[in-house]
Amino acid sequence: QVQLVESGGGWVQAGGSLRLSCAASGSIFSLVAMGWYRQAPGKQRELVARITSTSTTNYADSVKGRFTIFRDNAKNTVYLQMNSLIPDDTAVYYCNAEIRPTLWQRVNDYWGQGTQVTVSS
Repeated sequence: QVQLVESGGGWVQAGGSLRLSCAASGSIFSLVAMGWYRQAPGKQRELVARITSTSTTNYADSVKGRFTIFRDNAKNTVYLQMNSLIPDDTAVYYCNAEIRPTLWQRVNDYWGQGTQVTVSS
C-alpha cells in the first residue's frame, strides 16, 4: 500500500505565496516521479509541475516563472512553491506519484486526497 499525504493549501490574496507538500509512504521500491495537478470547477484536471527521480522538471506554461517544484528524496516528499499567485490558480491541487511498489510490480500512479488553494483578487 502507498499513501500520499498533502498539506499546505489555503487562502491567499493575489500576489501572495503558498507552499504545498506531499509525502509518500508505504511500499515504495522505486519512486519514479512526483508531481502536482490541479482541477478548477468545471475544468479538467491539468498538470501543474512534475519532477523525476533525477530532478528533471516540467511545468505548465501558465505557471512557469512563478511556481517551483522540488523534492527531498530521503523523505519521499515533493514540494510546490507557488509565488505571485493569481485568481486563475484557484483549484484543488492533487499530488501524484509514479511508484513501483516492489521489484516485481509495474509502476503505478497514486494520488493524494487533494488540497484547496483559493486566491482572491
